[in-house]
Amino acid sequence: MSSLTPPAAEDAEHLTGPGGPDDAGDSGDAGDSGDAGDSGDAGDSGDAGAGRLVGRSAELALLDGFFGSAAVRGRALVLTGEAGVGKSALLDAAARRAREAGFQVLRVVGSQFEVSVSFAALDQVLGSLAAEIAELAPWQAETLRAVRGVPDERPTELLAVAGAVQVLLSRKAAGSGPVAIVIDDVAWLDRPSAIVLGTVARYTHSAPVALLAASRTGDESFLSSTGIPVHEVRPLDEAAAHELVAERFPAMAPRVRQRLVAEAAGNPLALLELPATLNEAQRQERGPLPAVLPLPERLKKVFAVRIDALPERTRELLLLAVLDGSGGLHILERALGGDVLAGLGPAEQAGLVRVDSATGRLAFRHPLTRSAVMDLSTGAERRRGHLALAREFPAGSEHRARHLADAATGPDDEVAALLHEVAYRTLRRGDAVGAITTLLRASDLSSTGAARGRLLAEAACLGANITGDLRNVHALLDNALLADPVGSGSLAAATAAASRLVNGEGDVDTAHRLLVGAIRNHAAGPGGADDDILDEALLTLLMVCFHSGRPELWQLFDTEAAVARVRSPGHLLSVLRTAFGDPAHAAPAVLDVLDGLVADLHRETDPRRIVRTAVAAAYVDRLPGCRSALRRVVDDGRDGGAITMAIEAFFLLANDAYFSGQWGDLPKLTEEGLRWCTRYNYRLTAEPGRFLRGLLAAAQGDTATARRTADRLVAWGNPRGLGLLRVYAAHIRALSALGEADFENAYAHLRSVITPGELPAHLPHALWLFLDFAEAAARTGRHAEAAAHAAAVRGSGIPAVSPRLAMMTDAAEAIAVPDAIDHELFRRAVGTPDAERWPFEWARIRLAYGERLRRAKAGTEARGHLDAALGTFRRLGAEPWSARAANELRASGIPVGTAASGAGRRPALLTPQELQVAQLAATGLTNKQIAAQLFLSPRTVAGHLSNAFPKLNVTSRAGLRDALTGPAPERTA
Repeated sequence: MSSLTPPAAEDAEHLTGPGGPDDAGDSGDAGDSGDAGDSGDAGDSGDAGAGRLVGRSAELALLDGFFGSAAVRGRALVLTGEAGVGKSALLDAAARRAREAGFQVLRVVGSQFEVSVSFAALDQVLGSLAAEIAELAPWQAETLRAVRGVPDERPTELLAVAGAVQVLLSRKAAGSGPVAIVIDDVAWLDRPSAIVLGTVARYTHSAPVALLAASRTGDESFLSSTGIPVHEVRPLDEAAAHELVAERFPAMAPRVRQRLVAEAAGNPLALLELPATLNEAQRQERGPLPAVLPLPERLKKVFAVRIDALPERTRELLLLAVLDGSGGLHILERALGGDVLAGLGPAEQAGLVRVDSATGRLAFRHPLTRSAVMDLSTGAERRRGHLALAREFPAGSEHRARHLADAATGPDDEVAALLHEVAYRTLRRGDAVGAITTLLRASDLSSTGAARGRLLAEAACLGANITGDLRNVHALLDNALLADPVGSGSLAAATAAASRLVNGEGDVDTAHRLLVGAIRNHAAGPGGADDDILDEALLTLLMVCFHSGRPELWQLFDTEAAVARVRSPGHLLSVLRTAFGDPAHAAPAVLDVLDGLVADLHRETDPRRIVRTAVAAAYVDRLPGCRSALRRVVDDGRDGGAITMAIEAFFLLANDAYFSGQWGDLPKLTEEGLRWCTRYNYRLTAEPGRFLRGLLAAAQGDTATARRTADRLVAWGNPRGLGLLRVYAAHIRALSALGEADFENAYAHLRSVITPGELPAHLPHALWLFLDFAEAAARTGRHAEAAAHAAAVRGSGIPAVSPRLAMMTDAAEAIAVPDAIDHELFRRAVGTPDAERWPFEWARIRLAYGERLRRAKAGTEARGHLDAALGTFRRLGAEPWSARAANELRASGIPVGTAASGAGRRPALLTPQELQVAQLAATGLTNKQIAAQLFLSPRTVAGHLSNAFPKLNVTSRAGLRDALTGPAPERTA
C-alpha cells in the first residue's frame, strides 16, 4: 500500500464499520469508542475499555436510570456530542451495564461504505434473531427474510419491515426479557435501515425495548425528527482530563500534560491520541513541543504508521473488511481463503481491530482505522477487493452489482445495465433516493451518449416526481441533452420537463403537448424501467389534465393512454383515471378494486403507490383507510426520502382532516406541506394545500383569509389555463357566503362553475359542490335548478359511492323541495349510519332541517336538530354557522348564550320572530334578503317589522340598530 494521508479525525468519526449484530463478546468500541474517557488509547490492545470511565459518573447514572425505566416501559435516548468526546465509550459501558441488568443487547454500527446498501445495518440486528423470525406470522417472517437477502424472496417495503421488526422485538422481550438496541454512528446507517430503526425509536414504549444511539452534534440522522430525548455528552472538565492523561501516561511531565489538556479542550480522543505524536523526550519535557498540535494531522500520522507496519496479508484483509462492511469473517474467508484469524492477528495485537471468533465477526476499534485503511490503499488494491467480494454474491444481486460498479475503472455497459435494474428494484421497495443515486452511477458507467442521456433523464424524472429534487432537474436535463442531443425528447426527459413547467410557470398547455408528443413517440419494451417511466409520464399527464379542467385535454389523455398500453381495470392508472378523474360517472365500476388497494396499503412497497392510491380515494371518501400509510410517507419525506410524495401526503391527510372534523390538524399539516413546496419550488403542487386552508377559513368565518386565498387562486390559475383553481376559488367563496346566509352571492359563485342538472366529467371537484348548490339555489327561489341538479346526482349513481355522498344526496333533494318538508329524505340523511364521521356536513343538514321545522312551527322537533347543529358548529369553530343555528334557536323561543343584546332584554317587547327580523334589518338587509334567509315571504317580513317599530319606539329601519343595542325604551300606550 502507498503511504497516503488518512482523513481528518473530525471527519473520520463517521468512517466506521459495524460491530457484531448482538452482544456476544461485546463488539467493542466500533464507532468513536477510541475517544472514550478511559476506554483505551487507539494503540492500546488491552481491555481498559471494560473498566471505569474517567469523568463520566453523571452520564453513567443517567444510563442506569434509562435502562431501569426501559425494563418496565420501553424508552429511547440519543447521545450527541463533538467528534471524539466519548460517545462510543459510553455506548460500550451502556451495553455492559444493560447486560448486567438483564437486557439482551443488540449492537449496530453505521458504515460509510455500506450507506448505499439497503438494510445493511438492520441485518446486524436481525442476524442473531433468526430463530425468532421463523416464529413470526408467515408474511412478517417473509418480510424479514427478504430484508436479509434470502434468495427468491420478493422485495418488501420499509414500513412493513418496521412493523415486522417491532413485532419481532416485542416477542423477543416478552419471551426472554428486555431488549436493548445500541446504535453507533447513526448518520452512517443506510437509509432503509435508518427509517425502520427510527420507527422502532418512536414506538419503544409499546414493549420493554431500549434504544440507545450516538451521533455527532450537528449531524442529521433518522432520529433527528422523532422527538425522542437527546443528551449531549460534554467534553471532560479540566480535572477529569488531567486524571485521564496522568493515568494513561504516568511518565509524562506535568507541564507537557498541562499543554495537552489545554489544547485538547476536554476532548478524550485528542487527550489519548495527541501523546502518540510526541517522542519520549517531548513527553518528559526534554525536548521542545511543537508550537501547534493540529489534531487531525497528528491523528492521521498515527494511523498511517500503524497500518503501514502491518503485514501485507493483514492489510489486504483489513481493506476487504472495510469494503465489505458487514463484519462477517466468513466473507473474508471465501473471498481470500487461508487462515483469516491468523491473518488478522497482527491488527488485533496492534489494537486496531477486535475479532470475535465465537460470533465470526470483526469490529474496528476506532473509526479512523477504517478511513485510514481506505486512504492508504491504492486504486488497484481497492478494485481487486471489490472484484473478490463481487464473486461471493449471486448474479443479479444488489451487492454484486454495486461491488462491480465500484471496481469499474471506465465505462462498462454490462455493469451499467445491472445498476439500472437495481435502481428500479430499489425504487419499488420505497427507496427513491437510492434509486436516483444508482441511476447516476449507471450513467457514469455507460459508454454511449445515448445511454448516459437516457439514464440522466430518468434520474431527472424520478427527482421531479418523487424525491422533490425539482431544483436539480434543469441541470440533469441539460447534462442529458449534452450527452445525447438526439434523445432530448425522450419520455423520461419530457416527463421531467413537464413537471418542472407546471410547477414553475404553470404552463399547462406546453406541458400537455410535450407529454402527448413523447408518449406517442415512445415504444415501451416489455417490463422493467420502461414501464416505470411510462407510468410516470401518464400519471403526470393525468395530473396536468386534472388541473386544466378542460374536456379536450382529458380526451387526448384517454386516447394516448389507450394507444400506449392496454390497461386492465385493476391497474392503478385506470383506477386513478376513473375514481379521481371522473368520480361522478365512472367511480362505481372500480370501487371494489380501489377498496382492495386501500386494504393492502399496509403492505405496499412504494410511496408512489401509497400516495396515488390515496389520490384515487379522495373524491370517493376512502381516505380514512389511507391515513396510516400516508403518515408513513410523511415520515419517509421527513427522513429525506420521497419529498414530493410526502407533500402530497400532507395535503391528503389535511383533506381527510377537513371532512372528518379534525380541523385543528389541518393548519399544521398544510403549513408543513406548503413550507416544503416553497423550499423545493413546487408551485402547482402547493395549490391544494392553499385551497384547504382557504376552505377552512371560509367555514370558520375568517372572511379576509378566505377571500384573499380565492383571489390568489384565480389570479395565478386563470392566465395559466388552470381551470381547477377557478373551481377551488368558487368553492371557497360560496362556502363563505353560505355561512353568512348570503345565498345570492353563493349562488352566483357556484353558477360560474356549475350548470344545473349537469355533472361535468372534466371537473371532478364539482362532485363536492352539489349540496352547496342545492342550498344556494333553493334559498334564492330557484327550486327547479336545485331539484334538477339533485336529480342528476341521484341518477348518476353517486349515492352508491359512499355513505357521505348518499347522505348529501338525500339532503340536496330535501332542500330542493319548495313548499313542503320531505321528512323522509331529511330523516334518512340525518340518520345515515356513522353520520358523525362527517360532522360539518351532518350539522349543516340538521340546521337545514331545523330551519324548515321551525318555519312549519314544529318547534320542539326543530330545537333538537338546531341544538345538535349548534353544538357541532361550535366544536368545529365554524362561527358563521354557529350564528345561523343560534339565530334559529332564538327565533324558536330558546335563548342562546350571549347573542344579540336585545335578545336578553326585550323578550316582553318583541316575539322571537320579530326580534330576529329586526336584527337582520338592522344589518342593512332588504326584506327580500331577510325572507330568503328565514324562509319567509317578503310580506311576512314587512309585517314583523311593522309590529317591531312601535314596540321599539322607532319609525324607520335606520333606528333599529340603536334601539336594539341601547337602553330598553318605554312602552307607549
